[in-house]
Amino acid sequence: MTRPLYHQDSAELSFTATVQTVNGSEVMLDATAFYPAGGGQSADHGLLRWNGGEAGVADTRKDKVTGLIWHKLDGTPPAVGTQITGEVDAARRWRHMARHSGEHLLAQSFVRINPAFAVDAVNMTHPECTLDLRGDPTEADVRAAETLLRETLARRRLTLETPTVSEADLPNYPLRRETKVRGQVRLVIFRGEDGQPFDVSACGGIHVPQASLAAPVVALRTERIRGRVTRVVFMAGEEASEYLGGIYRDCRALAQTFSVPVERLTERVEALRTDLTDSKADAAQLREKLARVLVEATPPDAQGLRWLELDDPALLLPVLSGVPTGEVRVALSEGGRCGVASARPEVHAGELLRGVLAVTGGKGGGKPELAQGSTLKPGGFLAAVRAALTSTQTS
Repeated sequence: MTRPLYHQDSAELSFTATVQTVNGSEVMLDATAFYPAGGGQSADHGLLRWNGGEAGVADTRKDKVTGLIWHKLDGTPPAVGTQITGEVDAARRWRHMARHSGEHLLAQSFVRINPAFAVDAVNMTHPECTLDLRGDPTEADVRAAETLLRETLARRRLTLETPTVSEADLPNYPLRRETKVRGQVRLVIFRGEDGQPFDVSACGGIHVPQASLAAPVVALRTERIRGRVTRVVFMAGEEASEYLGGIYRDCRALAQTFSVPVERLTERVEALRTDLTDSKADAAQLREKLARVLVEATPPDAQGLRWLELDDPALLLPVLSGVPTGEVRVALSEGGRCGVASARPEVHAGELLRGVLAVTGGKGGGKPELAQGSTLKPGGFLAAVRAALTSTQTS
């Protein structure tokens, strides 16, 4: 059995140990500060050094059957009996501890907002962590829980305690959620200076020694994943600070282009959105007017065909609208976009267009009165239309 030093002091990242077993690129030590992946938390990485060599620790895993902790090395492992010095990657460890502690603290905040918001599942393997909650929390609930936690971390000193207690003693602790662990149970408690616990959970993971080291804990968004289970995506600690700082820098740069302060950026963007919507409506009206002018300037020929060549594909649908009885209207725009509109019962627009595209290449189709598509040979499109119409009239 490997002695888990990470449970004694999660902030102690250097240690000495002896190699007990070597299995390929993996080594098992008699003690380790490297946390193995588990409980939604990723494994530690780092370095092993010994007299005459060193190797990086690329992964750490715990055998569920034997309880042995294996360290996967990216170099030649030391021999059995070698004394090593281990160094855990500090940046990775602290980020992972902040994620895990942030999950505990945020989950407790949700429970305090509404006891129905119980945890269904968690994942902390990426900077954007997830907390799946039952009870269907609303956006207002998410903001309330986030505010509660922010105020708690700013105003209370919550210290980590990790006692191991007997299963029989569990009723003496206000567990946030029931545990399936039996026998001896390791608890993770964040307790205030007044002696009152903020959160108590059965957990084998590692955490920051002070809850404030997990701050800020920020809920980014929510996703409905299945019936009455809502996924809260959050970030914590350094990663959250880096993310928020980057977002602010981007917002400030964008606000400067609009000559407004950051706090008025949303207002400015909404004003531009309104302007864009109005401009699109105006442009649509202008296209309709231009389409009418183009149609009126192009009389139908002897076949009752009105042929229009367009510079703008956006004019395609407007010129194909409002076709009078007895007329077939065909339009071709730049890039090969094309369409057919028919107000003659014997001319099916969709079938006519498909037949023409079979000759000129491309794809398209539609209903009896309107069809659109694209042709690969715009130069031969009109001739193919006329041939198809002549065939329809003589059949």
